[in-house]
Amino acid sequence: MLDERDVVARVARVELRELRLWVREGWVKPVETETGPVFDDLDVARIRLVCDLRQDLELPDDAVPVILSLLDQLHGMRRDLRALVRAVEAQTPETRRAIVAAASELMAGEPTERG
Repeated sequence: MLDERDVVARVARVELRELRLWVREGWVKPVETETGPVFDDLDVARIRLVCDLRQDLELPDDAVPVILSLLDQLHGMRRDLRALVRAVEAQTPETRRAIVAAASELMAGEPTERG
């Protein structure tokens, strides 16, 4: 876990005042402690991403939260899909085949039989 100054030292492309603004804006969500915010590796990766978006891609500030929200949604869907795969894998072979067949039909745009 890193404090603000550790993050600024590790990510040379961000200044302390920017980091504090990004936290206020909710772009980065460190854990708040009695001594101030602490950042984990995921926070640092997100800070690097914000640097890329703002500096390399020159995106306006109002676009950053939109992109971060879309990425958060994508990661959430990936997590949900992994859980669904584990649930399907736990089923009997017959049930797995039925699920795969129904999903294939749905993806092909064909109606499935209900019964």
